[in-house]
Amino acid sequence: MKLLFMIGNAAVGKMTVGQELMKITGLRLFHNHMTIEPVLEIFGKFNGEAIRRFRQVVFEEFAKTDNYGMIFTYMWAFDQQSDWDYIEYIKSIFEPYGTEFYYVELVASKEARLERNISENRLKNKASKRDIETSNRRLLNDDSRYRLESREGEIPFENYMKIDNTNLSPIEAAKMIKERFSL
Repeated sequence: MKLLFMIGNAAVGKMTVGQELMKITGLRLFHNHMTIEPVLEIFGKFNGEAIRRFRQVVFEEFAKTDNYGMIFTYMWAFDQQSDWDYIEYIKSIFEPYGTEFYYVELVASKEARLERNISENRLKNKASKRDIETSNRRLLNDDSRYRLESREGEIPFENYMKIDNTNLSPIEAAKMIKERFSL
């Protein structure tokens, strides 16, 4: 099995590139809002513990299958040890099954991300982003509070690539990933 972490800042294109990558590989997409949106709907507010436990069940059950693999999208704050620990925790669920791990970091300009923040696909799949003013404010706030782009050489993992997709279509980025990792 393969587990591909698609990481990057808000509205960088993780879900959209993941959707295209799923179309051209046997990987299944598990984007982070697949757990965030139902929890927001049920609880009426963000509940991090419920989201974490929901994801845990999905990871544990998926790891046991004979599926080719999964793409998991995640907004990783590189200056937060808890985010590094979370990636290791997810890996620990899959490791007993001989999983191969891949890491794709997407980066794009703030202007491109603000444009993408209001794209039809994003708003269709992420109800919590439909209040554009609040969503834009959250994007800018996250930019100022966290370091959401890795530094040169910071990612120590094999099977890692960084793509500036500011001027790439999602399918172009997906094809680059597929080719690089022979997926």
